[in-house]
Amino acid sequence: MPVLSTRTDSEIGLYELLSDLPSQLQPHVESADDCSFLHAMFGERSMHSLVKIHEKLQCYEDRSPAPVLDNACSLAQDLMEELQGRRASDETRELLKLLSKPHVKSLLSVHDTVAKKSYDPELPPLPDDIDDEEDSVKIIRLVKNKEPLGATIKKDEHTGAILVARIMSGGAADRSGLIHVGDELKQVNGIPVDDKKPEEIICILSQSQGAITFKVVPGIKEEAPNKEPRMFVKALFDYNPAEDKAIPCKEAGLAFSKGDILQVMSQDDATWWQAKQESGNNPRAGLIPSKHFQERRFAVWRPMTVAPPQRTPSKRLSGLRRSFRLSRRDKKTNKSMYECKRSEQYDTADVPTYEEVASYCRKHGDRHRLVILVGPTGVGLNELKRMLLISDPQHFSVTIPHTSRPKRHQENEGVEYHFISKNLFEVDIHNNKFIEYGEYKGNYYGTSFDSVRSVLSKNKVCLLDVQPHTLKHLRTAEFKPYVVFVKPPPIERLKETRKNAKVISGKEDKNSSKPFSEEDYQEMISASQIMESQYGHLFEKVIVNDDLTTAFNELKQALRKVETETHWVPISWTHS
Repeated sequence: MPVLSTRTDSEIGLYELLSDLPSQLQPHVESADDCSFLHAMFGERSMHSLVKIHEKLQCYEDRSPAPVLDNACSLAQDLMEELQGRRASDETRELLKLLSKPHVKSLLSVHDTVAKKSYDPELPPLPDDIDDEEDSVKIIRLVKNKEPLGATIKKDEHTGAILVARIMSGGAADRSGLIHVGDELKQVNGIPVDDKKPEEIICILSQSQGAITFKVVPGIKEEAPNKEPRMFVKALFDYNPAEDKAIPCKEAGLAFSKGDILQVMSQDDATWWQAKQESGNNPRAGLIPSKHFQERRFAVWRPMTVAPPQRTPSKRLSGLRRSFRLSRRDKKTNKSMYECKRSEQYDTADVPTYEEVASYCRKHGDRHRLVILVGPTGVGLNELKRMLLISDPQHFSVTIPHTSRPKRHQENEGVEYHFISKNLFEVDIHNNKFIEYGEYKGNYYGTSFDSVRSVLSKNKVCLLDVQPHTLKHLRTAEFKPYVVFVKPPPIERLKETRKNAKVISGKEDKNSSKPFSEEDYQEMISASQIMESQYGHLFEKVIVNDDLTTAFNELKQALRKVETETHWVPISWTHS
């Protein structure tokens, strides 16, 4: 920076300094446009005016001047009334016109506010009708803005008193520190509430503007119990408090969507927890149904809301298997005929509400998380796996399935399959060594847990596509699976993108591929909807395979983040 002057800084005013700056900088500015910009900016009249005001005010900063008076507005009004009663001269008329200008009135008003140093809102006076014989009371005034009060009330079943039921963490009532759980509410804005229902009182509060005055009888303070550590949960269902008839106060509820991470702030109430969005900037907590309460409600709702499928896409979806890696000869056969172990009853028994989670980031040297692809037949799982393998064969790999059929010519053990005897296969089935298995033409085929471990032990990402009901066996701390659901686009787009594709026939009399039929499209959409409805709470990523290249890029980017970024996983996976 060049030396601007030989004078000391104390001798140079800011206005003079800025005025000299363009000429001092000119030798160092190469562009004519930059030079013009500097001259225009520092030559601006408004800039000069602001700097002059700054310099004037700077003179008084160290003096801490006291105001001569704090009633300039009233003095100006008195002066105007006095002048209007006299014979008007040109000077008088000019002064009256000046004092009547809105800008001058505003300036005088600001002067008085600063002079009085009164920046708090004006509150109404305390009520003077307090009965000396009644219980000790607190008169509380809160200035209400657009946010809710952050407290709920209830009626005592025995005494009929209106009591503060809960204080929402981070809300206005909590931050004030003046209202507590158990306080008895006597009046709101001077209106007695003894004979009113909680709903009527809430209506009074919602219609109140500005300051709200409460008259309360302090409750008996109990020793605070040991606070439970705050926990984080992943929501496994959608929730809208505006549609919940059971919630004590809809305005106090917290809306969330499936997959949101919630920080539970309080579990003091067995029915309604207090929580806030982990990723949100709002410090206020809201009410959410507790895990136990929501499980009970779901148990009642489920028989009515989950209807059995109208047709049987489930034959290919859950009874038949198509994702085992097959040899070329096996690919010529009808892969849809593989029978698999069924466990759909698991889904109706589980009630998805909340899952306690913790943050997790894979450390260098740790095994990769298992990547599971789930989706209906024909949606493109095999194509996505193939593209991942081709993109980086040293990083991605797939499992080698087991079979009980004899090894064929030119097949190698551990390449196409692991070949074992039928008796040993059945023993392994009995010992639960298979993630899933099936039987075709008297031979067993299956994917074992050890085949997944083998891939992971080589420091590779194991790609696995399975039926969704097997996820329960894989969601362990050992595998830490990242589950990606691949779903089809809307049916019209589906027909457009699959018009030249082939699907393996599910008919016993046809062992060759055939073009997609209308029934295949409908089956894919229906199967996708059933999967998402029953297992959606287990999916960490949903990809719509509208365009294969786009879907692949989205999948690969998601898998890159899994390896490098922090994610929320079940808390049991983080315990050593």
